[in-house]
Amino acid sequence: MKIVIAPDSFKESLAADQVAKAIQAGFMEFFPKAEYHLLPIADGGEGTVQALSSATGGKMETITVTGPLFEPVTAKLAFSNDGKKAFIEMAEACGLHLVPLNRRNPLQTTSYGVGELILHAINRGAVELIIGVGGSGTNDGGMGMASALGYQFFDRNGELVDGVGKDLFQIHSMSDINREKRLDHVKITIAADVDNPLTGQNGATYVYGPQKGLPESMLCEVDQAMGEFYQMACGHLGKDVTTLPGSGAGGGMGAGLILFANATIKKGIELILEQLKVKEICQDADIVIVGEGKIDGQTIYGKAPMGVVSCAPPQAKVIAICGSVGAGSEALYEHGFDAIFPTIPALLPIEQIMDGAYTNIKSTSRNIAALIHKGGK
Repeated sequence: MKIVIAPDSFKESLAADQVAKAIQAGFMEFFPKAEYHLLPIADGGEGTVQALSSATGGKMETITVTGPLFEPVTAKLAFSNDGKKAFIEMAEACGLHLVPLNRRNPLQTTSYGVGELILHAINRGAVELIIGVGGSGTNDGGMGMASALGYQFFDRNGELVDGVGKDLFQIHSMSDINREKRLDHVKITIAADVDNPLTGQNGATYVYGPQKGLPESMLCEVDQAMGEFYQMACGHLGKDVTTLPGSGAGGGMGAGLILFANATIKKGIELILEQLKVKEICQDADIVIVGEGKIDGQTIYGKAPMGVVSCAPPQAKVIAICGSVGAGSEALYEHGFDAIFPTIPALLPIEQIMDGAYTNIKSTSRNIAALIHKGGK
C-alpha cells in the first residue's frame, strides 16, 4: 500500500513537516509496512520558504526585520545554491503568529518587514524572488512593504504616514521618487495562497479581516478605505491591479507587490506542487492524505489541500485531517474529497488545543487507519 501524506501547516500550532510525521505515526500502528511519502506542503503562507528551499536544495538564512507591531523579529529566507533566486515568506516578517492574541488588530500592524526582506535579497545579489503572501497579520494593502522600498505616502496635511492598516483612511497622496530602482532588474513572482480580489465581499478585508482582529462593525469602512487607497495609488502609477485574482492575498499584499514591485502572480500551491513533483508521486497512490488547521468553503479557492487533491489518482482514497471544520466544507465532497476529519478532541482553551496538536493529529490518524484496516479485511 502506498500512502502519500501531504499536509499544510496547522497555523500557529504545528509546522507541515510535523503534521506529516504525526499522521504517519498514527497510520503506522495499523499499516507498518506501507510505503509512505511525506510531502509537507505550503500554498504561499507559512512553510513556503521551507518547502521551496527543500525542493531546490537551497540555503536558509535568518535576519532581523521590522515586525508587524514595529518590534524587531527574526525572519527566515532562502537562496538557491547560486544565490540568484531568493525565497521569501511574508508570514516570516508579519505573520499572524507574531501578533499576540490580545494585540490583534490589523489597523495597527504593518508589512514593512516584507520590504526589508526584499531589499536584503537584492543586496545579496538575487535577481529572481518568489514571495509567499499568506498567513499575514496585516491588512495594509502592502503599504508598509512599499514604504520600505522607498515609496512615500502622505496624509491631507502632507505628513508622512507610518504605514499601518489605519493609515488607509488618511492617505491623500504619494511619491515614488525614492523608489528602489533595482526593482526594475529583478523578477518577482507572488505565490498566492488564495485568489480573492482586493476589495468587496470576497476581498481581503471582509474574508480575512475578522481572523486578524478586525471588528465586524468596521469591515465596510476598512474595505472602502482600501479601495480608495488603491484608486489613488493606481492612478498615480497608471496601473490598475485591484480586480486581479489573488490581489487580496496577504491583506492586499498581492496587489501591493504587483503595483509597487512589478510582480506577477501565481497560485502558490501550483508553484509548490511543481517543485515537489507531487502529481508524479501521487500517480499510483492508494491513499492521499491532506490537511490544514481549518477546512471550510474557502479551501476550494487555491488552498494547499485542494491542490494536492487535484494530483490524486481516481482510485485513491482522499482523506483530509484538520484542526476544525468550518462552514461550506460540504462542497469539498464534490471536488475529490472522500472524508474530512477534525482533530480537536473537546471544548478546551485555545492554548491547550494548540499545544496538543501533534497528539490530537496522531490520535485521529490512528482512528482513521483503524477504520480503513477493518474495512479492508
